[in-house]
Amino acid sequence: MVKYQAAQIDRTFSALADPTRREVLMRLKDEPGLSVSELARPLSLKLPGMMKHLDVLSDAGLITRTKTGRTVAVTLSVGPMQEAMAWLQRYERFWTASIDRLVAFVEEDDA
Repeated sequence: MVKYQAAQIDRTFSALADPTRREVLMRLKDEPGLSVSELARPLSLKLPGMMKHLDVLSDAGLITRTKTGRTVAVTLSVGPMQEAMAWLQRYERFWTASIDRLVAFVEEDDA
């Protein structure tokens, strides 16, 4: 079970590493249910290129696709993103402590 979770979070972060895929997720947050063509249009991507990005997002569990007739609608799937956020939040206290020390150092240097 631990191996599966590690593989899932690896797929999530790998999918999020690409700026085009992050843009797709942002669009879907604001406009759920867009078609593949609608997603590709503002990114100047041809459909095969968009499909490759959507395959990566789908494999990571970040989106779901629903076909109605010839149209494929894409929606966000929040589960993997929530798992990634939970993982990041475990380390937030380290970042916060480091930033607090940096602020104290800068303020001390200014005095």
